[in-house]
Amino acid sequence: MALSNPRHPYAAVGETPPARTGPRTTLGEHLRGQVRRLCEAAGLAVPADGSALPLLDLLDLLGPAAHRPLGAGPPSPSFVCDDHSPAELSLALGAATPVAVRLLVEPGCTATTLEENGRIGRRALAALAARRGFSTEPVRRVEDLFFPPVMHGSFALWCAMEQRPGPNSPAGVKVYVDPRAHGHERSGEVAEEALARFGFGRAWPALRERATRRGPSRDEILFFALDLGDWHTPRVKVYVAHHDVTATQAQDVARLLPGEAADRVREFCRAVGGDPGRFAHRPLVSCLSYTGRDLERPGGHTLHVPVRDYAPHDGVARDRATAALRRLGTDAGVVDRALAAMTSRQPADGVGLITYVSLVQSTWQPPRVNVYFSPEAYAVRPPRTAQPGPGGVR
Repeated sequence: MALSNPRHPYAAVGETPPARTGPRTTLGEHLRGQVRRLCEAAGLAVPADGSALPLLDLLDLLGPAAHRPLGAGPPSPSFVCDDHSPAELSLALGAATPVAVRLLVEPGCTATTLEENGRIGRRALAALAARRGFSTEPVRRVEDLFFPPVMHGSFALWCAMEQRPGPNSPAGVKVYVDPRAHGHERSGEVAEEALARFGFGRAWPALRERATRRGPSRDEILFFALDLGDWHTPRVKVYVAHHDVTATQAQDVARLLPGEAADRVREFCRAVGGDPGRFAHRPLVSCLSYTGRDLERPGGHTLHVPVRDYAPHDGVARDRATAALRRLGTDAGVVDRALAAMTSRQPADGVGLITYVSLVQSTWQPPRVNVYFSPEAYAVRPPRTAQPGPGGVR
């Protein structure tokens, strides 16, 4: 899922036009091409007319933004990607599971206020639910928490879908909302209440102690997420951004899971992040997921490493992602195929196409790695001239 940080906005310096597109290309056309090519790169069957790609349904949620030419610039300062693209693509890769392709969009990206953004997002979600036959009741259950009359925070609602292999495989839908909707200082209170409404009230003490012990300014609750539709094990998820932490501190959060999960986190953090000592620029992010299997502790933990802020260019980010995949014993070549699907530029010519590389662990599945990609619809961030130093990005 998308995990940009509003404290470190994209600086449009030395921009170059996005590859395979021109200023007259629309956002929808740009994304449609990337989705189709990425699905092909992942080995998913893609018919000539794209009719069997449920992911493309999400592009309809963008509304007027999908028809906006790229040359007109982003429809709003979206929090989804650094160049304000209101969409993000990703791959989920594991040694024991086929590759899955994901697309995330911000339906209300044309809105001028968070309140309007939320209204547009909920209407778009309801339309998607009617089309695909799933319930939005979990979102309605917490509407008062995440869509108050006056909203705060960085976004209102994002919607994502995961396309799995097989011509008749159902697509799982995810919704992300902002626990800071009532103000940053109340984000913990909102997250605690939301967990309680889904039967996880007893999980909050362990989450608070292990994941947010340094307070909301340093361990910041970013997202609350819900699985909707066809999921084998639906989850409720809480995302926490850890500002200025070490790999050891990130490892400590993963101790909420039993077994060797925490040990893998420390190694992964250093390998993908380039071992900067402290992650002092864009923060690491922990995602804690809860299911009916355990009402007091998370059944899953994901560590999201913002590789784009700790690598000089996408060539290095690619190398770190493929190394992580090889350690899992899965197909590392898919990353190169994915990069070719996303853009025609060379990886060393920019940084930020690969945004995050994440380690996903749970109590019921083998570990996997997720790789996230920016559409680079509006800008390509130039490579850095130096490797990030011990204090973060130079």
